[in-house]
Amino acid sequence: MSRTVPASILTALAQENVEQFLALEMLFDSGPVRLWTGYGERTIDGEVYTGAGELLNIEGLEEVADLSAKALTVSLSGMPAEIVSLALQEPYQRRKARILYGVTGSSDYVEVFSGKMNKMTIEDSPESGTVSLLVDSKLVELDRASNRRYTSESQKSRHPDDTFFDYVAGLQDADIIWGRKSA
Repeated sequence: MSRTVPASILTALAQENVEQFLALEMLFDSGPVRLWTGYGERTIDGEVYTGAGELLNIEGLEEVADLSAKALTVSLSGMPAEIVSLALQEPYQRRKARILYGVTGSSDYVEVFSGKMNKMTIEDSPESGTVSLLVDSKLVELDRASNRRYTSESQKSRHPDDTFFDYVAGLQDADIIWGRKSA
């Protein structure tokens, strides 16, 4: 997928030493969780991202030329037991997540992945736990079957005042004259 890279990032990438980072934003019901692959805090677009350093791992991030649906796995290791229990209780499926790419010394960034959280796996040991989250790209939604039906009841569950489908049954046997004068 083609995207525009800000000039400040291109300039930084041309330097001899470049410090790159990835930032992860996950939008849960209780509030956003923002992490980045460095240490300390980093502000991106006025939002504070907490440094996770080596504990944050993002796998499967790749650029493709076609419109194939991709997924990536985000892992956070060394989690204390109270964070693992929070991960068990928080609803996460189909919540938005995105990955940003940036370089230190520039306030600009590029969104390299955007999708929805799908499946969380928790590996808990006596010392610490690892939480892995599968994030599907937006294109995966197109492969999912819709639970919507083209019926009056289904339409009214979303839009109570819409009466469009109330007239479908009457149109089935209607003689509709199109493009010529009626007799």
